[in-house]
Amino acid sequence: MRTGKEGIRAIVTTVRRGQRYTEANRALAARTAKQLDIPNVPRGNDSLEELRAAYGADAVLVARRGGLTLVTAEGELFFHPGMAHLRMKNLLLGHGDHLVSALGLVEGMHVLDCTLGTGADAIVESFAVGAQGTVTALEASPLIAAVIADGLAHATGDNYEMHAAMRRITVHHADALTYLRAAETDSCDVVYFDPMFRRPLHESAGMNALRMLADSRALTAETIAEARRVARRRVVMKERQGSKEFAQLGFTYITGGKYSRIAYGVMEL
Repeated sequence: MRTGKEGIRAIVTTVRRGQRYTEANRALAARTAKQLDIPNVPRGNDSLEELRAAYGADAVLVARRGGLTLVTAEGELFFHPGMAHLRMKNLLLGHGDHLVSALGLVEGMHVLDCTLGTGADAIVESFAVGAQGTVTALEASPLIAAVIADGLAHATGDNYEMHAAMRRITVHHADALTYLRAAETDSCDVVYFDPMFRRPLHESAGMNALRMLADSRALTAETIAEARRVARRRVVMKERQGSKEFAQLGFTYITGGKYSRIAYGVMEL
């Protein structure tokens, strides 16, 4: 089955027998195969490279340790909250967060995050709006959406506040413009975009896999216009400091950390 960016061919499997090869892994692989309509391949003793070659697959989803790992030739992608826990700690200590400030988040607000990616920003958004608020996160790649949605729903640990925020996020595999066109006017408080940067800030195996699969199309004026219609308060875009994308799309107020390499364009509505 071909899915996602430029017809990515994917399969799903489990870890090898003897490597925590559990019923839970088999069940997760079966659910994922059905959800994405991709082959569920018995692992046996084959390496992932052998499976990729045998099935002509560009990407392999592996059910292991209770979660999904997406393996490509460029690297592996699996759910990890990243710096979200430290950003939440800073908020609890009253130190603030640049994204939360740019979005103007307070408890009870409704956020449409149009670019889920690794999910870290969505976790911070969910924490900031609290149990009375909502975060709806869109991801154009069905493979990335499957990995991150599964992690948000099932990852465990001893940080109750973070995991509660994760569970409150609703993930949709959807193209942002298509979703916005169908959304009702003034149906959320803020709309947020974090498009894939043309030049990556840093390289890592996880980010390389993400870049291979993620939607790399630039935002368009139509997408921003639809976001302005849907949002009641703000439309916000994250980009590199000094990016020409801000001016091209009509963002005139730019905010962020003084020494940060990223910035946020804010449209007040």
